[in-house]
Amino acid sequence: MKKLLPSLSAIMLLASQAPAFAEDLDFLLINESSADLVEFNVSPASSETWEDNLLAGGYLAPDYEIEVLIADGATTCIYDIRGAFSDGSEAEDYGLDLCDLGEYTFTD
Repeated sequence: MKKLLPSLSAIMLLASQAPAFAEDLDFLLINESSADLVEFNVSPASSETWEDNLLAGGYLAPDYEIEVLIADGATTCIYDIRGAFSDGSEAEDYGLDLCDLGEYTFTD
């Protein structure tokens, strides 16, 4: 596996401050698809809308990975994930337990 994409920060923050009772969640995001990942959204499963694009201004090329840190102050572990790719395709995954998730991989 290649190292982290140099044009992106090693850590992406969903929010910069979290209450003491909330646990920061981190996992490795891996792009094993054939297209650049150009949008990446993570939202609590209870939310009706997607949070901001964590790759805004950047992308994750195929065969690259990046560490993701979610410090949103939420006390839930259950999140939904969405990815949009440079070829126009999208992928969504629902009800993921990010407290137990060590990595998430997008594939074709």
